Amino acid sequence: MLWQTGAFRANQTVNERVMDSSELEREKGITILAKNTAVRYGDVKINIIDTPGHADFGGEVERGLTMVDGVLLLVDASEGPLPQTRFVLRKALESRLPVILVVNKVDRPDARIKEVVDEVYELFLDLDADEHQIEFPILYANARAGWASTDPGLVGSDLKPLFETLLERIPAPSYETDHPMQALVTNLDASPYVGRLALCRVRHGVIKRGQQVAWCR
Repeated sequence: MLWQTGAFRANQTVNERVMDSSELEREKGITILAKNTAVRYGDVKINIIDTPGHADFGGEVERGLTMVDGVLLLVDASEGPLPQTRFVLRKALESRLPVILVVNKVDRPDARIKEVVDEVYELFLDLDADEHQIEFPILYANARAGWASTDPGLVGSDLKPLFETLLERIPAPSYETDHPMQALVTNLDASPYVGRLALCRVRHGVIKRGQQVAWCR
């Protein structure tokens, strides 16, 4: 997604786990802390939150879900839903967030695409998803090759189907611009260049660069 929206230069060298910034995350091959970035598709800005999947990091998952308007549920075409898939999906359904299923690694020789989709449907039913929630769109992808398709038998050429499905099925955030500024802080970070950072989602009003705000606990 980052490559195809022009987030990187053509000659730029990028790590595979670009959003897993800590040494421990890269060493373990898992996401521990939620990360955020943004891409532009056409004239639309899409904010991306990468959350942990394991229940041990449930606080990070819940904080991440308060920042989003929808969920991309990424499932391996061979492994299928894992225990952490159940945990994240339950939180998303409880938050009434629309879900898009992305079956990844469909090019694997041991891919079980149909069976994995059926397993995800069973997981939705087991988590008491309602009729609206269980009617989720499905995309079939090879993330490493940079393509997605709405047809399991068709090899795509890019991620356009994924972006189009996002814009079609995930609602844009709603807020009142004339309301006093309110934002929900979900995480704190620090930068050697600008100091302490508060990562937040603006719920009402408008925030501008250089604006001073009061942080209420």
